[in-house]
Amino acid sequence: MNHLRRLKLRHLEAFVEVARQNSVSRAAKALNLTQPAVTRTLKELEEICGKPLLEKQGRGIKLSQFGEVFLRHAGQSLASARNGVKALTQLSHSQGPKVRIGALPTVAASVMPQAVKAYLDAGMRNRLHIVTGENEVLLNQLRNGDLDIVVGRLPAPEKMQGLTFEPAYRERVVFAVSASHPLAKTKQVSIQDLTAYPMLLPSAGSIIRPYVDRLFIEQGVPEPESIIETVSDSFGRAFANDYDAIWVISRGVIASEIASGLMIELPVETATTLGSVGLSVKAEGQLEPAAQLFAEIFFGICR
Repeated sequence: MNHLRRLKLRHLEAFVEVARQNSVSRAAKALNLTQPAVTRTLKELEEICGKPLLEKQGRGIKLSQFGEVFLRHAGQSLASARNGVKALTQLSHSQGPKVRIGALPTVAASVMPQAVKAYLDAGMRNRLHIVTGENEVLLNQLRNGDLDIVVGRLPAPEKMQGLTFEPAYRERVVFAVSASHPLAKTKQVSIQDLTAYPMLLPSAGSIIRPYVDRLFIEQGVPEPESIIETVSDSFGRAFANDYDAIWVISRGVIASEIASGLMIELPVETATTLGSVGLSVKAEGQLEPAAQLFAEIFFGICR
């Protein structure tokens, strides 16, 4: 396969143009090259491929059967390369369309800040517009064209009409408390322990609520008497810290607090809540270059 390293863009350009013109001389003129230069390039290409790509036809030339096969791939590769250059040219503009991103709480406080910083470090001037909210609201905005990307957990299949999802990593739900909570240093937590304190749950319309409801059934946990439903991470942090509440939330939302010791993950088995986190986009059409760059940055950080 070492011979493939010799393949250059100029080989594809010369071959595709000769195939289009059915003439080396006309191709040379179109490419602003000399005829001997084009002939030499074609011979190099045939050596690389190990097959005759052209054959004589009267005073002209035509593609061989091998050339016909190669042309399909060469044309696609050349078009992709040119589209890539065009996309990079658009990215170099001083300012372009906004990149509109909907971020679920799952990632708004974890991966998103890193992705935004990397986007800015790349020198991008396309302004970012980031909104947070419930899953259904953000997906409707994406579907209506008000957002370019929604970042968060994989939605339920019935919510994905007209959309596609690409996973980046997996995450689970945790039961968390403040470091000063009476259960913070408990090595085993009973059902009575879980129901003895106020509990913050994701709201009924949130993407992780079905996971939580199923977990309660699996663990045999009755619905606590004091439930507060919220998707607000700022309220969740304040209430859990000040009023000894148990916060049931995606781990990524409070990963930094867990790492610093400000919050403690209770020893409750939550493996069944593991789910994919990634990007949802509209099924039809392509992302603008700046939005595509943000998506690539996001996946790069997650990997």
